[in-house]
Amino acid sequence: MVQHDGPVRVILRMDIVPGREREFERVWLEIGTLIAAHPANRGQVLVRDAEGGGGEVYHVFTDWADEASFREFELSEAHVEHRRRLGPLRAGGGMTVTRIVHDLRAAAVD
Repeated sequence: MVQHDGPVRVILRMDIVPGREREFERVWLEIGTLIAAHPANRGQVLVRDAEGGGGEVYHVFTDWADEASFREFELSEAHVEHRRRLGPLRAGGGMTVTRIVHDLRAAAVD
């Protein structure tokens, strides 16, 4: 596996057990707040699929300073505990690690 030196964006798809969406959002927010405090984490966004059937599909976009820092965090005991808490709420999903090529932000609105 080739690791990237620069910033990476990890994209997670989380298929949630039907009827447990609110619980998932609450638990994710608790965990996401902890992850955001990691020195190499550059922020996270949780989005819910607006086009799919019952709305049980979520995506997480989380930015990291570099892939090595993300991989170290991914294997940490703290993150194993995060996955343990989310596990019963998830029906499936997947993860993709991407290299940020361009990151264009909207101009600030006064």
